[in-house]
Amino acid sequence: MDSLDIALHLMNFSAPALVLALVLPIGARHVLRLPTGPLAIWQQMTGILLVGVVVLALGVIVLGRDGKMSTYGLMVLLQATCQWLLSRAWRH
Repeated sequence: MDSLDIALHLMNFSAPALVLALVLPIGARHVLRLPTGPLAIWQQMTGILLVGVVVLALGVIVLGRDGKMSTYGLMVLLQATCQWLLSRAWRH
């Protein structure tokens, strides 16, 4: 496997976390009208992306393979919680 194949595999592996990292902050601001919080939107996206990739990696380590629904469910739950914390929505 060459470097292009490795890069494509890593991008496909992290794609679900990336999509949620892009959607959650924008949706929280425009759809749910949650407060913006102290961080810029790109900082929130970065934090949420890191949480998602870590959960996906731990899912591969613990469960032994990628693509388990339990891993994706935990990723969604933890990324949404991270967005809630970063936007300080409990104060709203």
